[in-house]
Amino acid sequence: MNIKLLSIITPVYKNEKTVAKDVSDLKRALLKTPYNFEIIVVVDGTLLDKSFENAKKVASSKVKVFGYKTNKGKGQAVRYGMSKAKGDVVGFIDTGGDINPQGIIMALEHMKWYGADVIIGSKLHSASVVKNYSGFRKLLTYGYYLFVKTLFQMNVRDTQTGLKFFKREVLEAVLDKLVIKRFAFDMEILAVCSRLGYKIYDAPVFVDFSTAPSTVVNKSLLISVFQFVSDTLAVWYRMHILKYYDDGRKRVKKFDPELSMYVNTGDMVGSKQKIVNVVNNFYSIFSKNKPQI
Repeated sequence: MNIKLLSIITPVYKNEKTVAKDVSDLKRALLKTPYNFEIIVVVDGTLLDKSFENAKKVASSKVKVFGYKTNKGKGQAVRYGMSKAKGDVVGFIDTGGDINPQGIIMALEHMKWYGADVIIGSKLHSASVVKNYSGFRKLLTYGYYLFVKTLFQMNVRDTQTGLKFFKREVLEAVLDKLVIKRFAFDMEILAVCSRLGYKIYDAPVFVDFSTAPSTVVNKSLLISVFQFVSDTLAVWYRMHILKYYDDGRKRVKKFDPELSMYVNTGDMVGSKQKIVNVVNNFYSIFSKNKPQI
């Protein structure tokens, strides 16, 4: 497997304090690899803080910075970045500093060894090094793994670690089918890749949660957990009941002028749309006015 150009998207949400350092660290790590690369920074909500302005300070021929005014969620930011990517291998890494970018070379080597279509960083890989990994975080990780395994029967242990790479042809087949805009985007893209028969393998990562947001049990955390669960059930419903992700389905799209691209609404043309409307209305009761994190 010969990688001619590696594209890495890094979504940014309200990270004005460390975004310049995070991107610079990522660039330094990539300069130590044998790959020609481009870094695509996408600021998800340029009016929220000075993340966009600070990211522009480290822009270069290797670092391209994009942004849009309205916060739309991590998944939408990654998809927008992927639409700008030119690489034959395209991936993304979360900002914030908890994932060591040195793990990128390990992930790409695993991608070559396995002949994988998709390679994902996994905290549950036997060779992973995870520091400051609280018992509650472990509970969430293993609990969600079992939940996803039960629903989708995927051979994937950790869908949520923010380091993933895809062959370009995989994204060309999958991106146009996706709906989720928030963090469950990771799970959705992997579930669709698995359903379409692409080979997914995991690789070790180096993670330090000392700089990650607190996992103290509070109302905000419980809401986030509920949204994860509801988004995951929605993906299962679209996949197994509506067959939404199957080829030939007439998915309804709308044009987003901020992104200058069409995005899926989650609706369909056909007799099953009434069922879709009921589910969408039920979900909107719980997601109304919540930030698209």
